Amino acid sequence: MAASGALFSLLNALLRGMSLRMSPFQTLTLVYASTLVLILPLALRSGAARFRPRQPGGLLVRGVVHWVGMCLWLVAVSGITLAETTAIGFTTPLFIMVGAALLLKEPFRWERAVATVAGFGGVLVVVSPRLTSVGGGHSLMMLGSAAVFAASFLLSKRLTRHDAPLVIVLWQSVIVTLFSLPLAWAYWSSPTAGDLWTALLCGLLTAIGNYCLTRAFVTADISASQPAKFLDLVWACLLGWLMFGDLPDGATLAGGFVILIATMWVARREAGR
Repeated sequence: MAASGALFSLLNALLRGMSLRMSPFQTLTLVYASTLVLILPLALRSGAARFRPRQPGGLLVRGVVHWVGMCLWLVAVSGITLAETTAIGFTTPLFIMVGAALLLKEPFRWERAVATVAGFGGVLVVVSPRLTSVGGGHSLMMLGSAAVFAASFLLSKRLTRHDAPLVIVLWQSVIVTLFSLPLAWAYWSSPTAGDLWTALLCGLLTAIGNYCLTRAFVTADISASQPAKFLDLVWACLLGWLMFGDLPDGATLAGGFVILIATMWVARREAGR
């Protein structure tokens, strides 16, 4: 989980740069097509039969859900900083805790309820100063993407009972590419050589990051595996400053800290059981 967080932080920074130059659908097409280019040789070498899904319907639903989350995320990130993106994204573990209790029958103890309430209080700290400004819609869209990604992660947890992590990543890439391509074509702009190399790097980070994430879901309770994600705010602040000159404001840091403390607290309580 920690490894996937570092990879996704760099991926987020690169995707934000691409989203400022082209439509979100073209960005998704280039990135996930690059992921396919990287994964398919491995699939062919290992034997195509190993990548035949045992739950095609579940993989399709999960792929579509992930595609929706990525579309929301790419539109949102074009209007807010990486630090705010990450701070609001911290709500994904909270959505996951609630969803895991409802869908996977994981226990939802009082500690998790307290952490969820406190965490969403932190979200209000981050979002409320912007609700009446131009960036308010982007902040709410980012919150929506966090909820959708939580659903995607929960579906991944269920799919890993029968399909290998690499199978899930492969078919996610196929589905996201197929759904993005028709819309990308309508808003296509000629990518530069730099854009293509960036897309290839994003594809590599997407493949490795999703594999690490799915492996974490195989080996750990889905709620217990979330706290390692909170190193992401450090990486987001650093990358946002280095690549875009963005500095997080007090509300973003304060709200992110509240969400961080809430989730770390519940993790320590869970570990003590």
